Amino acid sequence: MSSLRQKKINALIKQELSIIFREETRTLCKGAMVTVTNVNISPDMTYCKVFLSIFGGKDNNEVFDNITKNNHYVRGILGKRLGKSLRRIPELDFRIDDSIDYANKIDELLKQ
Repeated sequence: MSSLRQKKINALIKQELSIIFREETRTLCKGAMVTVTNVNISPDMTYCKVFLSIFGGKDNNEVFDNITKNNHYVRGILGKRLGKSLRRIPELDFRIDDSIDYANKIDELLKQ
């Protein structure tokens, strides 16, 4: 169960990460469109799971690897943007959100 504060911080981090990925498309995303689909912060506010959906890239795994490799860079930018709002910037754990692929697979199975 998430507290109200966790929900607000989840929304704030999701919004700021979306802006960061939009502004840093060339360096981080290699031209692909990266969407932050969900953010879950731990109750102690030190760890954050970030679910990403990647579209339009030549190799989505390469884009994801580049984002995870530059994790500290993204966290640094997030810290500059949220430094006044949060005392401590959480560690970011990026994960691929495959819910769209799963929904497409279910849809194809239902059509058969």
